[in-house]
Amino acid sequence: MAARNCRAPHRDCPRCPRLAAFRRANRDAHPDWHNAPVPSFAPNPRRGPVRLLIVGLAPGLKGANRTGRPFTGDHAGEILYPALLRHGFAAGRYGATRDDGLLLAGCRITNAVRCVPPQNKPTPAEIRTCGTFLEAEIAALPDLAIILALGTVAHGSALRALGLAKSAKPFRHGAFHTVPGADPKRALTLADSYHCSRYNLNTGRLTEKMFDSVIAGIRRRLEKKVRRAATGVSGAASRAPSRRRACRASSCRGQAPVPPSRGRWGQNKY
Repeated sequence: MAARNCRAPHRDCPRCPRLAAFRRANRDAHPDWHNAPVPSFAPNPRRGPVRLLIVGLAPGLKGANRTGRPFTGDHAGEILYPALLRHGFAAGRYGATRDDGLLLAGCRITNAVRCVPPQNKPTPAEIRTCGTFLEAEIAALPDLAIILALGTVAHGSALRALGLAKSAKPFRHGAFHTVPGADPKRALTLADSYHCSRYNLNTGRLTEKMFDSVIAGIRRRLEKKVRRAATGVSGAASRAPSRRRACRASSCRGQAPVPPSRGRWGQNKY
């Protein structure tokens, strides 16, 4: 199912005065760039529901701020998109442009802050202000199972959007945290990775192998969830006592054991 009523900031969003001023300056300097809040990169709905939401920090000045698509046109995209392609979260070819034909599959990509910040450093107030859009986005994804936070800012923003404090689930690369979802009856998994920025790759904090391992782990978890759903029983059936428990309970009461129930075609179900 596609995201429902997913609010996003409009082109001239005035909520963060410093970011709005920086945006205007970039429009004057580079009128052919996107220079606006960068919308989320949504998947082709025919490729299945969104089960994975990737949250980055903010658009890069010469990357997403220029092209208008998250992680497109800068070094981070050269790490992120090939990993998604390898593990079936994308199809096509990443060409570092918005019209390269790349399609996401069951995956959606956004940023904690939608406008490019000076020196790539949003303030805490700007992160909180833009967090309302992330909160709405998560709530609008009914089939969401995993959120991948790229870096501590994205991690904190995701937790805040879910109504949790940062201290509740400390950031740790490669960690998978169980957290409450928008639906109180359905838990989500918050996965952590260092941001796939050029700086982290150059300093060795993150390697392509480390990042690929996180994406591979997410794919394994999602496939496990799908298998469980495919082989699971209904809520009523899951609450029904097993034959062994029923027989034991009957014997304790001095009653005859419960006979095995019959399946649809008359065979024993047990």
